[in-house]
Amino acid sequence: MTGRHSGISLRTPVCDLLGCDVPILLAGMGGVSRWELAAAVANAGGYGMLGMVREDPDLIAAEVTALQAATDRRFAVNLIPAATEPGLLDAQISRCLDLGVPAFCFFWDVLPKIVARVKQAGCQVLHQVGTLEAASMAEDAGADVIIAQGVEAGGHVHGRSPAFALAEQILAQSNLPVIVSGGIATGEGLAAALAIGASGVQCGTAFLATRESFAHPYHKSRIVEATGDDTVLTDVFVLNWPKGAAVRVIANSVTDGLSGDYLGHDPDTLPREAIAWDDDQPRLRFSTDSPLRTTTGDLEAMALFAGRSVGRISDIPHAADRLGGMVAQAQHVLDATLRNEPEDIP
Repeated sequence: MTGRHSGISLRTPVCDLLGCDVPILLAGMGGVSRWELAAAVANAGGYGMLGMVREDPDLIAAEVTALQAATDRRFAVNLIPAATEPGLLDAQISRCLDLGVPAFCFFWDVLPKIVARVKQAGCQVLHQVGTLEAASMAEDAGADVIIAQGVEAGGHVHGRSPAFALAEQILAQSNLPVIVSGGIATGEGLAAALAIGASGVQCGTAFLATRESFAHPYHKSRIVEATGDDTVLTDVFVLNWPKGAAVRVIANSVTDGLSGDYLGHDPDTLPREAIAWDDDQPRLRFSTDSPLRTTTGDLEAMALFAGRSVGRISDIPHAADRLGGMVAQAQHVLDATLRNEPEDIP
């Protein structure tokens, strides 16, 4: 970072590595981070990511092709091996490689063979982790970037450590760029991440509540209305994922009915009841599906993913405006910090 004015540069080495202008990564939110949102973030200078967990390879091909037509920036495809049938995962990766996808982002379990496969094909690997142990495993497997996800994050939450505490632990032992993820929706969060030596931030909730996101307008409006205290960490929305996979959501009628027993739910004991639909695809109560543009039905009872940053989100702008506001605020914070530093004495 250079300069002492409002134009202070936020560029870090990870920008050169990933091909972006500012170190703000779009989280690969399944269903939500489609080509339109990924392109908007990338074209605004951030790093785009497609959330393609469990998606059909034909849909992946359509999304990747549309994204490649909408931007010449590099991007990643987010896949979740732990939540994907092995045959489907193999087909997903094969289709991505055929399409020339430049990078993958993996999450949850660290599977060295999967990492090695895409690395051998010349792709970069970003690996999101929730523990120090997982970060070490990902680095040993060949990851290029570690995303340190804190318990403040929306959606699936792997660990239980605060984001900045986890990032500092990883920074102390890793030689890789570390991205902070969880509860960050402002330039203040970006400036704080850079101040501890992290290479940037990843944002989900902040970009879910934008015009380009594929989330349903109802989901976006609930984010605007909510505060961080309105979110809960629960594993009741677990169908389609391994047992014990917790998520952070905005409290709703389902979580209210748990009487505070948010964790410890066994997916085998949960009923399979369709409460919503995407075309001819049923969406079950207690599933990890969130309401999308195409969803109809009981949206209130679905998983309304949101991080603890929701209290900092008050509107639904274009993604470029959200990113631009973060950049300007981070520059202001860092510029003020530099101005308050004592001058060097020769």
